[in-house]
Order: sequence, then C-alpha cells, then structure tokens
Amino acid sequence: MHASVSLYIMIFRIIIKSKWHLFFALNGSPAEVYWSLLGSTGSVGGCGVREWGVLLKSQWDGSGRGLEPTQPINTCGPHLHSVVLILHAEYCVCVSRILPQSPTSPTCTGWRPQMDSVAPPGLSLVSVLSMVACSFQVFAAVLLTCRYGGQGSTEERWVLLWLFYDVIVHLTLEGPFVYMSLVGTVEMSEGPLAELWKEYSKADRRWLISDPTIVSIEILTVVLDSLLGLLLIHAVLKDKYYRHFLQVSLSVCELYGGWMTFCPDWLLGSPHLDTSNWLYLWVYLVFFNGVWVLVPVMLLVQSWFSLRRLHRLRSDDDVIKKKM
Repeated sequence: MHASVSLYIMIFRIIIKSKWHLFFALNGSPAEVYWSLLGSTGSVGGCGVREWGVLLKSQWDGSGRGLEPTQPINTCGPHLHSVVLILHAEYCVCVSRILPQSPTSPTCTGWRPQMDSVAPPGLSLVSVLSMVACSFQVFAAVLLTCRYGGQGSTEERWVLLWLFYDVIVHLTLEGPFVYMSLVGTVEMSEGPLAELWKEYSKADRRWLISDPTIVSIEILTVVLDSLLGLLLIHAVLKDKYYRHFLQVSLSVCELYGGWMTFCPDWLLGSPHLDTSNWLYLWVYLVFFNGVWVLVPVMLLVQSWFSLRRLHRLRSDDDVIKKKM
C-alpha cells in the first residue's frame, strides 16, 4: 500500500527479557542491524517489514538515548518517515501513524527518532489566517476607542486603545483556550480557535497539552485581568480617583503572567520552545509576548509620573494654604 494512505501495524508478538528494551524503527534512516524480526509479515510503503525494519536492543537508562545507528538500510525511498514501536517488559506499545511529509513521534517515552528530509516550517494558511484574526481584534479596539474615547487627549486614547485590545484578547482568545484546556486539550479540540492555538503551540508546545502552569496563569488572566481592564476603561473614561491604582495593578498582573509563562521553562532549558524558525521565534514568541511586557511597563511609567504630578499639586496647595 502506498505511503500516502494511513497505515497501521496491527500485530507483533515478541517475548523479551525484563531488563531490555527493543526499538522497532521504520524510518528509512541509518541504523545498526542488531536483530532480524523473526516471524514478521506484511509490507510498509511497498517494502517488506524485513527490508524496512531493524531491531535495536539497548539498555534503557531513562535518558532517551538508544544504540547509535551505523549502517544504512533505506532501500525503499525517503517518503516513509517514521514508525516506532517500543516494547518493554511491561509491554508498552507505542505505534505512530504513518503520514507522508508529516511524521509523528511516539508519546509513551521521551525517545524521538531522527527525522530526515523534513521541510523547514514557515508561513502557512493557518498562520496567515491567525494574523488576520489578530488584525480584526486590533480593528475592533480602534472602533471602540473612536466611539468612546474621542473626547480625551491623544495619550488617553492610546491607553484606551490598548485596554480595549487587551480585554478583547483575554475574552475572545485566551478565554476559549482556558475552556478547551479544562474540558480536554487544544490538541484534541476542533474549530478555528483550536487551529489558531495549534499554530501558536508550534512555538510553545505547552499550549497544546494543557500544561498546568500555563492553564493556571490563563485562568487568572481571563478572570482577573479582564475584570481589571474593564474597570480601568471605566475609570479612564470617567476620570475616577482609583484610575492609577487599577492601572498599576493590571500592569503588574500582566508582567507577572508573562514572567511565570516563560521563566519555569527557561530554568529547564526551554525544552518546550521552538526557536529554530523565524516565524516562531520573532513573531509568535518575541512580538506577541513582548507587547504584553512593553506596554504594561509604559503604563507603569505613566502612572508614576501622573501620581508624582498629583503629589506635587497637593504639596503646592498645602503651601498656599499655609501662607494664607
């Protein structure tokens, strides 16, 4: 059967000793022929299992390292990327699905086979549509700012533009992520928003698998930050006395959320981040997360100068009263 059709390996019976792990690797990559697969039948990608596969026997130390391959065995072409069956004493079986140009790796262990001839990721239809969706969010924030903040100063209109955009993102983008993560995972979800988060998860895989730290931060962001943002919009429009208290609180929450999103992964050596592609690094990770660092810092600076100015005015008033 051609490799473009999804193939499954159905039956393998291998009796193994408890202290050894066997790797049945069908990836067309160099490998050392350690054992032959006795009693195997069937074909993969037009080639017999004996032609494609090798068994690698190695002591498993939990590090994800197996026997180093030395001899090329690819005789059937590069179109079949990877099928890995891992058998150990507890008979953990992990078979990955064969898809042309879309290799997958097993999930029951940390070992991943080496992939050959994988095209570098870049702009796709999903990534372009995701950018368009973000543009619509900005456009909605601009309309709301023009509608409600037209009488304020230029500085205040910029603040309102950010606050409207901030709340829109929290409610319409991160809110659905929290829901998908609480009822399952983004990986198991379907729909336009799920596809958007799947696209972002190419840069940070934790968003795909409902990482507890990420979900916890996003719950706080969606609930608390959205509420603070709405109250702050009201305080700016109505010139309330508690405006800068809310502005400082919201900015600190945003900065704390960004720090706790990335710092734990940085301390582990960034195992979940993919910075090998310019789109993932500079657009998904740096730009979209950097905005939520730069703007809150600017708002904190604005609050600092505003509160200092108010304090000086109060001090001047006290001096005038004493002279009277």
